[in-house]
Amino acid sequence: MGESNYSEGRGSALIFSLRRFRVAILLGFDVVALVGAYAAMSLLRYDAAASDVPWGWVFGLAGISVAFFVAVGFVLKTYAGRVAVGSVDETLAVCMAALVALLAAEVVNVFGPDIQVGRTVPIAATCVALVLALWARAAWRRLAIRLGYAPGADSAVRAVIVGAGGAGEALVRSIRSTPGAPYIPVAMVDDDPWKRHRRIEGVAVKGRTTELEGVVRREAAEKVIVAMRQIDHEFLQRVDAAATAAGATVMVLPSVAEMFGSRVDIRDVRDINMADILGRKPIETDVAEIAHIIAGKRVLVTGAGGSIGSELCRQIARWEPAELMMLDRDESALHGVQLSLSGHGLLHTDEVILADIRDAAALNRIFDERRPEVVFHAAALKHLPMLEQYPLEGFKTNVLGTLNTLEAARRVGVERFVNISTDKAADPTSILGLSKRVAERITAGYARRSDGIYLSVRFGNVLGSRGSVLTAWAAQIAAGGPLTVTDKDVTRYFMTIAEACQLVLQAGAIGSAGEALILDMGEPVRLDDVARALIKKSGKEIEIVYTGLRDGEKLDEILIANDEGDHRPHHDLISHVPVPPLVDGVVLDIPAYVSRDEARATLTGWCAVGDALHVPRPATRR
Repeated sequence: MGESNYSEGRGSALIFSLRRFRVAILLGFDVVALVGAYAAMSLLRYDAAASDVPWGWVFGLAGISVAFFVAVGFVLKTYAGRVAVGSVDETLAVCMAALVALLAAEVVNVFGPDIQVGRTVPIAATCVALVLALWARAAWRRLAIRLGYAPGADSAVRAVIVGAGGAGEALVRSIRSTPGAPYIPVAMVDDDPWKRHRRIEGVAVKGRTTELEGVVRREAAEKVIVAMRQIDHEFLQRVDAAATAAGATVMVLPSVAEMFGSRVDIRDVRDINMADILGRKPIETDVAEIAHIIAGKRVLVTGAGGSIGSELCRQIARWEPAELMMLDRDESALHGVQLSLSGHGLLHTDEVILADIRDAAALNRIFDERRPEVVFHAAALKHLPMLEQYPLEGFKTNVLGTLNTLEAARRVGVERFVNISTDKAADPTSILGLSKRVAERITAGYARRSDGIYLSVRFGNVLGSRGSVLTAWAAQIAAGGPLTVTDKDVTRYFMTIAEACQLVLQAGAIGSAGEALILDMGEPVRLDDVARALIKKSGKEIEIVYTGLRDGEKLDEILIANDEGDHRPHHDLISHVPVPPLVDGVVLDIPAYVSRDEARATLTGWCAVGDALHVPRPATRR
C-alpha cells in the first residue's frame, strides 16, 4: 500500500511538472521538430549530399516556418491552455498553425532570390513536423491519464460496463482519472461487431450483451454499469436479469433528458430504479419554447416544497428566470427546495414565500408586491383516502385555494397560469378527482375572463413522489412485508417526476387558454406486476396481501373522459382537451359541517353544470 502511494505521489509530481512547464516543453518540442524536419527532408531531397544543401536557405525557411507556427499558436492560445493537450480542438489548432507556416515558407521560397530550396522540402518538412507534434501531444495526454489514474479506494468494486460507445468510453476515462474511484472497470460488453476488439484505457470489450452473465462471472464483477444514453426498458430488464443471475447489481447512467447534454462523469452513475424497469419512451420537450416562456420572467410556483413543485423549481431555475418565487405553507419543505437550488437553506431570501393558498388576503398582497408573470399552481391535497375522510379539507385547498390563486393572478395580469391536475379528474369518482375537476373548470373560467393564458395539465401517478405507492412498497419490503395491493387487476399510469415537470413546462409553452393537456403515458401498468417486480429485485420472500379497492377508487384510471376527445395539434405525446368553465352565478361554497356524501354530491354538481363565461368569487365561509 505504501509503495502504491509512493508511485501515485511520483505520478502526481510529474503531472504537476508537466503542467508547470507546459509552454516551454511544447514550444521547445515544436521548434526542434520543425528545424529537425527541415534538415532531414533537405538531406533526403539532395540525396544525402550535405555539401549540396543550401543550408542558409534551409534554416532561413525553417526559421520563417517556426515564427509563423509559434505566432499562430499564441494567437489561438494553444500554448496558454485554452484547449486541453491532445484534444480534438488542439489538433485542429496545430493543423491550422502548420498550414500557415507552410504557406509562409513556400511563398518566400518560390518568390525569393535565385538560390532556392526544393519546393517539396517545406511541404515534406511541415508534414513530418506536424506528425511529430501531434504524436507528442497524444503521448502527453496518455501519460497524464496513466499517471493520474488512482486504482480506486480499498472498497472499490470490480465493474463490467455495458456499452463501448461514447458514453462508455467517457465513463471509463472518468473512472480512470478520479482518485479513489469506487469502481474498477474490468471489462466491457457491446453488441456492435466493429467494437469486438476495442480497448479503452486498457479495458477490453469481452463479448456481446447476450454474454453478460458469463463475462461477469469470469471477471468476478460485483457491479454492471449500463453506459448508454438511450436505454430500452426491455433491454434493461434483460441486463438486470443476467447481472442478478451472476450475483451482480446493475447501475445506470441517466438518460439524455436527465443529463441535459452534460458530459458523462463517474458521479452520474446511479442505482437502477423502477422507472428504468417500467420504462416508456420519455417525452422530449422543445427547449426553445420552454425558454421563451420562462427566460427573463418573474415566475411563481405554489406548492414549491412538494415533489412536483420542488422539481419544477429546479427545472425552471435552469432557464434563467428574472425571479423565481417559491411559495408553500410548509417551512421545512421550503428549506429543502432552497437547499437543493442554492446550496443553503437559510430561508432569509425573498425567493421563499411562506403562505397558505387558502388565505386570499395574503395571496393578493404577495401578488400585488411581487407581480409574477408566470404561475405554476402545484399546491394541492392529493391523498385519495385522506380526502375521502376529510372532504371539506379537499374543498378548501383544491377548490377554494385554486380559486384564490387564480383571482390573485387575474388581478395583476399574469401572462400564463398552469394548474396542475390529475388523471383522477377524468370522469371523477373520488373527492380528490371531483375537487381537481372543479379546479380545472375554475381555471377554464378564468381563461375566459382574463387576458393571459390559463390552462391545466393532467397526468397519472408520479414515480418517486411523496406518498407514491412505490415509496410505500419499498418501506414494506424493507420491513419484511407483507406488501399490500388493493386489487390483483388494478392498473395505473406512471411517469417520472422529471417527465411530469417537463410536461408542465411544455404545457405552458404550447397550451391554449381553457384547455387541459394530457401526456400519453403508454399502456397502464398492473400494480400487481410492479409489486412482484419489486419483490424479485429485493431478493426477499415477501407476501402480497390484497386489501380491496378503497372508497372512491377506480379499478382502472383513464386519462381522457369519454366525451373529451383526443386532439394532438403540437406534440405526438400530448393531447389537448377542452374544459368547460363553470356557469356564471354558481356559488362555490360547502357548509362547514357536511357528510362525505353531501360533499361528494355538491362537488359532483359543480362538475356537471353547463358552460358559461366566468367563475364568481366564493360565498363567505361560515
